[in-house]
Amino acid sequence: MSLDLAGKAVVVTGAGRGIGAAYAKAFVDRGAQVVVNDLDPATAQATADRLGVTDIPGDAASEAGVSALIEQARAQLGRIDVFCANAGVARGGTEAVDEKAWEVSWNVNVMAHVRAAKLLVPEWLERGSGTFVATASAAGLLSIPGAAPYAVTKHAAVAFAEWLSMTYGDKGIRVHAVCPQGVRTDMLWSSGAAGRALMEPSAVDPDDVAADLLAAMEDGHFLVLPHPEVGPMYAGRAADPDRWLAGMRRMAAGLPAVTMGTD
Repeated sequence: MSLDLAGKAVVVTGAGRGIGAAYAKAFVDRGAQVVVNDLDPATAQATADRLGVTDIPGDAASEAGVSALIEQARAQLGRIDVFCANAGVARGGTEAVDEKAWEVSWNVNVMAHVRAAKLLVPEWLERGSGTFVATASAAGLLSIPGAAPYAVTKHAAVAFAEWLSMTYGDKGIRVHAVCPQGVRTDMLWSSGAAGRALMEPSAVDPDDVAADLLAAMEDGHFLVLPHPEVGPMYAGRAADPDRWLAGMRRMAAGLPAVTMGTD
């Protein structure tokens, strides 16, 4: 299948830096019309100016923020063909972490996707086409020690993407779940000693993730694995959960405490 993005209208959230900025550049390079969104207006504008596209800064997680973004993007682009729900937060801690960490993680990592889909799916069903990209994480397939809010909500993000594909995949809506391990972004650098020990040795560049997304869109693959080794690990988890959990406990025992961002 040939992927023709020329003239396609694309929205990328969390695109001020990192993976989102790489997505935006990759789509622009393929001739798409792109809207860059980020909670930080300065980074949104910087990325948009660099790429020669439009920025619409704002909250891409709250119900009002998602609605405003989609309304403004439609006004700017005329329609939305591809929506990349890329904005995310990484909150560390155990079950005892403050409720705020769970609330922020749930809203940004999960409900932002649900709220966007709620507004986009009816339009896409009506015209028989549309693409939803969920940036999740290998933690959404394999979990991660010491970061319960992150692991749990990334699992939920993958599950929602699966549900969208299962429900609408035969009605013209394509869905992709992007699940990298370490990526050389601010999120990795702020993940603390444990996060860096776990992810930095095999970390990839954001541009690599964007290239893998485009390849998956070309081939029609749901799951995007910038680290191919995640696939066999995911299969091993499903085949023998007890063995997998024992291995995770051994790995966690050898790591310092995770200090991913907290609220």
